[in-house]
Amino acid sequence: MASLSTLTKPISGTSFFLPKLSDLEFSRSKIRPLTRSNVFKNSKLSSEVYFELPNTNVAIWWGQKDNVMFHFFLAQSSAILAAKLNSEEMQQEATVFRKVIERMRTRRESHKTKQLYLAIYLYELDQHLDRFLRSATMAKIQIPFDSESIRRILIRTVSVSQCRKGSLRYWLSAGPGDFQLSPSSCHRAALYAIVIQDQSPPDHSGIRVVTSSIPIKPPQFAVMKSVNYLPNTLSKMEAEENDAYAAIWLDGDGFVAEGPNMNVAFVTKEKELLMPCFDKILSGCTAKRVLVLAAKLVKEGKLRGIRVDNVSVDDGKRADEMMLIGSGVLVRSVVQWDEEIICNGREGPVTQALLNLLLEDMKSGPPTVRVPIPY
Repeated sequence: MASLSTLTKPISGTSFFLPKLSDLEFSRSKIRPLTRSNVFKNSKLSSEVYFELPNTNVAIWWGQKDNVMFHFFLAQSSAILAAKLNSEEMQQEATVFRKVIERMRTRRESHKTKQLYLAIYLYELDQHLDRFLRSATMAKIQIPFDSESIRRILIRTVSVSQCRKGSLRYWLSAGPGDFQLSPSSCHRAALYAIVIQDQSPPDHSGIRVVTSSIPIKPPQFAVMKSVNYLPNTLSKMEAEENDAYAAIWLDGDGFVAEGPNMNVAFVTKEKELLMPCFDKILSGCTAKRVLVLAAKLVKEGKLRGIRVDNVSVDDGKRADEMMLIGSGVLVRSVVQWDEEIICNGREGPVTQALLNLLLEDMKSGPPTVRVPIPY
């Protein structure tokens, strides 16, 4: 799951030159349908069609009124408008429309130094997508598109959703078939994507966890991102039945593994950030990013080191801090595990520092973890 992060920063408008109709060279086969613009919601037209020209910033609106054919060219929501009309009435309407657009453009230019715009990004899209495709290969699903095509589809999905805060979730199945176990009758894999708006306020308060009695998935399946979520669901339900936020799995050797959909980490008495090995659990994208960001706390002296190793239950419960890490929970303090209070029962300072680093990374991190969304 990739997250949508929001950064408030000033941006300036851009003008685009619109060529004359006679200067445009394109074939009808290359024209793509374009969603209707809100500008024309109240148009009294008998018919209308919208197109966008590939590899340009130009959209074309064709319409018919009183049996008169006309068209408007719109560039980047329309600082520029050109019209070719065949009646005096339509020319008058076009003149009015030009004045409105020009007035809007002038007002925007005069206030652009005072306006703030939201630049929206998908956080860790490429990291999640890489794991997604690896898991599909492990599941023997024939991927219907190359990686770059799927990436474009996902970015476009977020763009057309107009969602500014939420999450992007996507699935890959063997495709339509006969509902049998074998995918042999599924002739083409299917990709599904959905954008979920997040309207809930953030909650970073300390939480309680319990040890799960639900068997953990075998390593072959635990390391794979799949929809085999029945153990995860039962584990989460078990936690809620015991007034806890999540249930913690132990691996086959009794070491700390993971939560139902998040990783676990600790700050030891020696001020080391300690995280369980990834060889038997899902390699969390957010957890791996936190390991990178934690290096800053080592430089600042807030941590003495960073280690990925086996963690016993006793060592975990004796730690100075315990935390859950994931794309949904981000970084959240655990203040009680079963009946044991973690340290003093308060949110830990290192956990809070890691959360702050992650939030800052979502807002202003490098291009490797933030993909801009062209709304």
